[in-house]
Amino acid sequence: MGFQRKSPADVARRLGERRDRSQSGAGVRASDSWRRETFTLPRDEARAMAQECFVRFPKAAYMTEIESWRELSDGRIEFTIRRLPTAD
Repeated sequence: MGFQRKSPADVARRLGERRDRSQSGAGVRASDSWRRETFTLPRDEARAMAQECFVRFPKAAYMTEIESWRELSDGRIEFTIRRLPTAD
């Protein structure tokens, strides 16, 4: 058995097949290492919660960010914070 060269298309196909096998029933990859938390709070409390999360999980170490947010019809803010689980 000698060394077998693989084309970029072969590598991409194998990685795609691996990704498809690792997907969970919810449609999220099992290897997705992000932690997500969703909050629905009044505007001032939402701002305070976001600031608290950035203090507890600094962006430089945990890659913390507001992934999405929206204002609901009752004036509350719904937002999702995404971060890494650990700072390595």
